[in-house]
Amino acid sequence: MPELPEVETTRRGILPLIQGKRVERIITRVASLRLPLDGPRLNRLRGAKLVDIDRRAKYLLFRFSAGWLLVHLGMSGSLRFYSRYHPPAAHDHVDIRFSDGSCLRLRDPRRFGLVLFLEDDPMGHALLIRCGPEPFSEEFSGLYLYRLSRGRRLQVHSFLLDQRIVAGLGNIYVNEALFVSGIDPQRRAGSISRKRYDTLVQAVRDVLGRALDAGGTTLRDFRDGVGKPGYFSLRLQVYGRGGEPCPRCLAILKEGRVHMRSIFYCRRCQK
Repeated sequence: MPELPEVETTRRGILPLIQGKRVERIITRVASLRLPLDGPRLNRLRGAKLVDIDRRAKYLLFRFSAGWLLVHLGMSGSLRFYSRYHPPAAHDHVDIRFSDGSCLRLRDPRRFGLVLFLEDDPMGHALLIRCGPEPFSEEFSGLYLYRLSRGRRLQVHSFLLDQRIVAGLGNIYVNEALFVSGIDPQRRAGSISRKRYDTLVQAVRDVLGRALDAGGTTLRDFRDGVGKPGYFSLRLQVYGRGGEPCPRCLAILKEGRVHMRSIFYCRRCQK
C-alpha cells in the first residue's frame, strides 16, 4: 500500500501539473472502488478550478473552487498525469479531464482506493476525523506515545500502525523505524520507556524524511504522478530482507507475523 512518503510524493508531483486548471468532466469506468463511485455527484466539479492539493494521513485532498475530492490510492493505486489524450488501460478507473485536454487518471488494479466528492472541508469527514497526529507535527512526540501506550499489551508494531495513534504510517516504514531505534517490533507498547519512545519518534521522522527525499518506495505498482518510480526501496535496511545479513551486526534478519502483518527485525540489534 502506498504510505505517507508515496502519497506525499504523488501530491508534490502532480500539483504543479494541474494547479489552476478547470475540470471539463470526470469519467468513471466502474461502479465502485472501496466505496461506490457517484459519477453525477463527481461531475458537480465541472468548470471548477483546482486551487490546491493537501494530504492528511494517506489521503489526498483536492481543493476545487466548487468543493473537494477525497482520494485514497488503496493497496496498489497510482495517479498518472497525461498532457494529452491517452487511451485507458484495463485498471484505469477514474479520469479527471481538464479543459486544456490534459488528464489526471487513477489506476487501481485491486480497486481498494476511493474517490469522493465533498462539499465541505474534508477534515471533518468520518474517514479523517479520528486520525492521529502527523509524524512531523509537534503533537507527535515521545511523551505522546509514552502516555498513550501505558497499560497497552499490544505489540509496538501494531500500536504504530493504528492510524488513530499516528497518521500515515504503514508497515514498510514502521519496520524500518523500529530497526533504526533498536526496538523489537514484538515488544509490548506499554513496556517501552519514555526515553526509547523519544528515540523512536526521531527514527520515524528520519526514515520518512529519507523516503521523501528519495521519492517514495518502489514496491508493486507505485509510481509518482508522471510515471517516475521512487528509489527508497534500494536503501531499505530490513523490510523484505528476512534471511539476509543485518546491515549493522551481520546476524541473519528474522521474518515473522504480527496481527497478519509481516515484520522484519534483528534479534541482536532490536530489544
